[in-house]
Amino acid sequence: MKVVAFNGSPKANGNTNSAIEMAASELRKEGIEVEIVHVGNKLIQGCIACNACMKNRDEKCIIKGDDVNEWIQKMKEADGVILGSPVHYAAIGGTMKSFLDRAFYVMGAKSMLRHKVGAAVVAVRRSGGIPAFEQLNNYLNYSEMVMPTANYWNVIHGTTPGDAEGDAEGRQIMEVLGRNMAWVLKLIENGRGKVEPPKLERKKWTSFIR
Repeated sequence: MKVVAFNGSPKANGNTNSAIEMAASELRKEGIEVEIVHVGNKLIQGCIACNACMKNRDEKCIIKGDDVNEWIQKMKEADGVILGSPVHYAAIGGTMKSFLDRAFYVMGAKSMLRHKVGAAVVAVRRSGGIPAFEQLNNYLNYSEMVMPTANYWNVIHGTTPGDAEGDAEGRQIMEVLGRNMAWVLKLIENGRGKVEPPKLERKKWTSFIR
């Protein structure tokens, strides 16, 4: 089994990456491969609301010149996904949001993430961690992903790279998350072919303006 994790921080080895690595370490102990992709230092254009991905249904965003389509395929091939972001103004990083808006809309066209395991983690200096965490969870919820939990919200604290290592509670949260994620991944894998999943329902769209 494999999990792909996305680091939405501009820093490759900052506290967001530390949080991901803490969870990833527990996954690897359970024999699950983890690949970490650095997103936050890339130039990613935001969604232009052209709706071409919904019309084409070819698993691609029509915007070219970045790695979003490659990352979409990584998520398609993985059994689980971790989304990690720093906190900017009580929200996720702008580059990460541009990536997620485009990627999850493309994948939503064909329910590509349905019943995969998804988790979110954030790193924050002081406040705003919960709103950013909830923002990441919106993508997972919308995609019908299975979300493992920890013993608190998946938020770790630190200012400069390496500070998160000193957050004892935050570290425990990430480790518990990693172990729970491994457990859920194994439950799904062992239940495949034995427990019938719910049938996919066609999305109903309701406009509140009539």
